[in-house]
Amino acid sequence: MAMFGWGVGFYGPPIFLHTVVQRTGWSLALVSTAITVHYLFGALVVSRLPVLHRSLGVGPTAVIGAVCTGLGVLGWSVAGTPWQLMACALVSGAGWVTMGAVAVNAAIAPWYVRDRPMALAKAYNGASVGGVVFAPLWVLLIAHWGFTAAAMAIGLAMVAVMTALARGVYARTPERLGQHPDGIAPSAAAAGVASVPVRALTGRLLWRDRGFVTLALGMAVGLFAQIGLLAHLFSLLVPALGAQAAGLVMGLSTACAMGGRLVVARILPSGANRRTVAALAYGVQLVGTVTLLLAGEQHTVWVLLGTVLFGLGIGNATSLPPLIAQAEFAREDVPRVVALIVALAQATYAFAPAAFGLVLAASAAEGMRMGSGTSPFFLAAAAIQGAAIVCFLAGRRAS
Repeated sequence: MAMFGWGVGFYGPPIFLHTVVQRTGWSLALVSTAITVHYLFGALVVSRLPVLHRSLGVGPTAVIGAVCTGLGVLGWSVAGTPWQLMACALVSGAGWVTMGAVAVNAAIAPWYVRDRPMALAKAYNGASVGGVVFAPLWVLLIAHWGFTAAAMAIGLAMVAVMTALARGVYARTPERLGQHPDGIAPSAAAAGVASVPVRALTGRLLWRDRGFVTLALGMAVGLFAQIGLLAHLFSLLVPALGAQAAGLVMGLSTACAMGGRLVVARILPSGANRRTVAALAYGVQLVGTVTLLLAGEQHTVWVLLGTVLFGLGIGNATSLPPLIAQAEFAREDVPRVVALIVALAQATYAFAPAAFGLVLAASAAEGMRMGSGTSPFFLAAAAIQGAAIVCFLAGRRAS
């Protein structure tokens, strides 16, 4: 689910942008706006996913989303007018999020309580694998078959796989099989996680809760910095390393994201304050950003070190907030909390590439090279990462 969701809906749009601009001759700003629409409308749908999951189930919702995603991407390949492109962006944006972070969490939650950190880490790593597999796959298929044929092939495969998963996997629940989460008795499972409030935060009470507000802000601010930096990192690395080496370094950051997520899940103590862990993860990212700031074109080792440190935090930025929600909120509130924090984060990071692009453009006169003219870019990312750390720590509950 995560491989197709992120591989098509998250890592695909930057490739679609290049292809659509080449095919139509439309401005980069116009097609970039379609990508922003794709992410923003997806954020709106994400906020309603708990309702869809309750009425339809995780599997059927994902199948419907896969159909929408496939049709939307196919529309990207044939749109003849800007309004058609925007309409297709709405369809693809609504579809891919049904296979994204909230859906993965909803599929995992019934099966794992104590062991949810590792279960989510492994499942969310499907998103990183989706980037590794689908980004070059899109480029290859579009080059050999054309965008329309590539969209049809991947779309049909996505719908087929999600239909099989919906019938063979997601239709099953622990209750139907006479099992318990983690495979152990409820009393033992409850002992594996921190105590949570008994009272549910219904209606507007949730929006007045400091824990929710700081968690939502921390995730949104952190991902804004992360997506903004990642969107332009490749172009900044090319002058220093060359295109081929820069591509390998970007792949290294993805590998570090997967490894960092698994390491944190494995060493996370059952009683640990997960907000502190999230703050530490962003602290490592911040050190990586500062290292990239200080690295010049001739300091390849420092560029690699900065990329590794930054990459180690990429995966935890998405997997730790749902785990914080599990530990801090009543069980019936968790699906809503996860949906809302993911929706707010997506609505925020949709503007990150453009915002960081403006920062780079403002300093273009000084040169667009590592260590020359990029200081405002990396300083902005570091400052926003620092703000994310403050948000996570500000919401810690008294022991």
